[in-house]
Amino acid sequence: MVMALDSLQDVGDDALMVLYANGDQTAAQSLALRHSARMMGLAYRMLNDQTEAEDIAQEALMRLWKIAPDWRQGEAKVSTWLYRVVSNMCTDRLRRKRGAALDDIPEPEDDAPSAEETLQQQARFSKLHTALNALPERQKLAVSLRHIDELSNPEIADVMEISVEAVESLTSRGRRALAKILAAEKDQLGYTT
Repeated sequence: MVMALDSLQDVGDDALMVLYANGDQTAAQSLALRHSARMMGLAYRMLNDQTEAEDIAQEALMRLWKIAPDWRQGEAKVSTWLYRVVSNMCTDRLRRKRGAALDDIPEPEDDAPSAEETLQQQARFSKLHTALNALPERQKLAVSLRHIDELSNPEIADVMEISVEAVESLTSRGRRALAKILAAEKDQLGYTT
């Protein structure tokens, strides 16, 4: 039985996986709509490349579809599984690209209107993005998952396959490093306190 996309809004991810495994393409669409933006966001923050981020998100969803018939409810959350897949795929791509210097990677072009508030917000985002890229890879991933994707420490621990204590340590060190990097930029970014 195929269900309408609107009727699946309140259906949990595990149930959607079962529906998809039983041939319901609408369940697959619902899962993709629910998770693709966050997957692309994580991939973009790690790779700094929109096209590669889209490829990674699409590949992660393809892998999810392939394992749907074997999905075991309760072992992992679909979102956690997807974050792990995306972060691993990004790490693999970064390792293959190690020869390229970070300075050689162009900044993405911005097509936003030139309103002062929009420009300042973009400057803040750019400085944060640059500061995140200055962090070691594991700190960057932990801080992004915690403060941008708003995952809990146990969820991050599952994604990164480390202990909750290690997550707390990575995010704490990452926040301190970001604060230090961004402290000199405070006035320029329009923060008065």
